[in-house]
Amino acid sequence: MKRYIVGNWKCHKRTDDAKRWLDTFASLYRPTPDLEVIIAPSFICLESLSSHLQDLKLDRVALAAQDISPYPKGGYTGAVAADLVRGLADYVIVGHSERRRYFHETNQDVVNKVHEAVDFGLRPILCLERSIAMSQLAPLTDIDCEKLVIAYCPVDALTFRIPESPEKVNEGVRFIAEMHPNRAIVYGGSITPDNAREYCSLPCLAGLMVGAASLDAKSFAAICNVAAIA
Repeated sequence: MKRYIVGNWKCHKRTDDAKRWLDTFASLYRPTPDLEVIIAPSFICLESLSSHLQDLKLDRVALAAQDISPYPKGGYTGAVAADLVRGLADYVIVGHSERRRYFHETNQDVVNKVHEAVDFGLRPILCLERSIAMSQLAPLTDIDCEKLVIAYCPVDALTFRIPESPEKVNEGVRFIAEMHPNRAIVYGGSITPDNAREYCSLPCLAGLMVGAASLDAKSFAAICNVAAIA
């Protein structure tokens, strides 16, 4: 089974910091055939980091946008359409709980973003918590996107930085898998180098989404290297 490790930098790092991070990561990470590493920098870093990543020739490392507009390119001040991200990133994170909480995104916004992503060849990483999984996944049943990745991200684990127990993660992932079988599902919520192994060992999981620990290249590389041998 292919595994994924997603590093979500959120609202951190300027371009120079991002390039230094990538240089350090490149010196520590050991690529393996079945693991894809996905880094989600801020929009201001995306173009420069895409070019820097090509120069480093890192194997099986891709970029993700942290968000996209639910609308196509056009007269939408402040928005970044999927068409503008195409060629800079391979993935896009949609539906993160912080987008819902602070920017008041609706289920329909998220559905629209998934469709925009798919239309322009981006692979959506759809963030879910169990309480909204059914309402979020139902409209996507017929979407033509075999490569959709689902990120199970319980909001309490993100808000209070207390990881959900492996038993609870297993329960939540199985609930989601019943609605969307054969999808890659990753877990996100206070992952660190110290606890990554116990989550990577869960057979129901295809990988991890890492927040705060991804800001340090050494910590993130350690998590990736754990996932590569789990």
